[in-house]
Amino acid sequence: MTPSSLTRKAGFWKAYKTEYKNLWRLGLPVLITQVGIIVVSFADTMMVGAYGTNELAAAAFVNSIFMVAIVMQIGFAAGMTPLIGALYSRKENNEVGVTLRGGLQINIFVSLAFTAIMASLYFFLDRFGQPEELLPLIRRYYLIVLTTLLPMAVFNCCQQTANGTTDTATPMWMILGANVVNIFGNYCFIYGHFGAPELGLAGAGLSTMIARYLTMFGIVTFFLISKRYRPYIKGLREGSVNIGGVRRKVWVTSYPVMIQSGVECFLWTFGAIVSGWFGKIQLASYQVVNTIAQLGFMTYMSFGVATSIRVANYNGIGDIAGMNRITSAGLHLNMLLATIASLVFLIGGRHLIHAFTPDPEVIATALTLILPLILYQYGDAVQLTYANALRGTSDVKPLLWISIVSYIIVGVPLLLTLAKVLELQNMGVYYSFSGALIVASVLLHRAFRKAVGKKERELASHQ
Repeated sequence: MTPSSLTRKAGFWKAYKTEYKNLWRLGLPVLITQVGIIVVSFADTMMVGAYGTNELAAAAFVNSIFMVAIVMQIGFAAGMTPLIGALYSRKENNEVGVTLRGGLQINIFVSLAFTAIMASLYFFLDRFGQPEELLPLIRRYYLIVLTTLLPMAVFNCCQQTANGTTDTATPMWMILGANVVNIFGNYCFIYGHFGAPELGLAGAGLSTMIARYLTMFGIVTFFLISKRYRPYIKGLREGSVNIGGVRRKVWVTSYPVMIQSGVECFLWTFGAIVSGWFGKIQLASYQVVNTIAQLGFMTYMSFGVATSIRVANYNGIGDIAGMNRITSAGLHLNMLLATIASLVFLIGGRHLIHAFTPDPEVIATALTLILPLILYQYGDAVQLTYANALRGTSDVKPLLWISIVSYIIVGVPLLLTLAKVLELQNMGVYYSFSGALIVASVLLHRAFRKAVGKKERELASHQ
């Protein structure tokens, strides 16, 4: 290695060392939180899969249907992060509280709207082409999950406020505690232990409902009584004369993120519906591999959230170089994590699948999805990095058209072509995800560069 290359390497490390530390500090609690969510998801799938293949397939369908609403709620709440992050970096504590108040009001309204929409879909569950024998299980589980959208919305709003103030640890502990409750509840209510009734799939839904209400009450109580959030309490309790303007600002920042998240998630939900067209084995195997896929997605999302927080902080003080540097650092970390995830799926995929179900047909079908699962990891890592960086700039409107182009115009026809026309069934579903994610990655990268360039011109015009 030449002296000049050594100098460049040292300069690179010096430039990014602090950013890697910041991302690790912010991202690790989020990652632990996501790992906790993965553990519960794994436990749910394992326990339900051990109870029966019909229950596993029914859970796959209901969870996939609700995933659109859940992810859209999470996306809507994520619009709070850049707003809170910018206010926090400028030490505008009262405005943080006011924004949280307005955010809670509008997040609750949006959640009630989603609850009404999902309630209306209940009456059309027999129109989705799923196996007839699954419908009684699907209907009962569906109604239980329906009751959990509101507590999730309140928690999500508070979590994003905590993230925006660089407190990623509090939501972590709340979720980890709820996860313990969820897993223990599964053990009791699915199988009927400790005197509880044996409810099967409905028992998994009941334990999830209890856990989600506990996280809502826990984080709201913490916000109201903890010393850390005391500077924001006055704004939270009293609001301001311009609370309507705050709500509008939250809406304008949040709805593009919500729609982008929902459109992206729709492709995976549509994949579950299409997989169900080919029978319960295809649907159950799709659920198993989707659960395993969370190992990658949740990890990239964790450092994507950390990237969004730091971009919002730099955006608040007008540091363009910092916005670019932290986004590059986030991309470096997520690409490394994508490589690790791919190796885990390649080497340990068979063992992971065996842990979820004893059904040999489900196992054999799920194994065919490992290669397409590996193929889309890098596209997922890149698009999550740039989507979150774009959110941090508050210039989120491009997320709308990018998601529609990538996941609807490209993704849906590609999915149907591979699954139905080429008869690849759920393997074709999984291969289609790679194409959609590549398109999204390219478009999000360009949108982020454009947003940063716009911010730079704005700052130059004010000098």
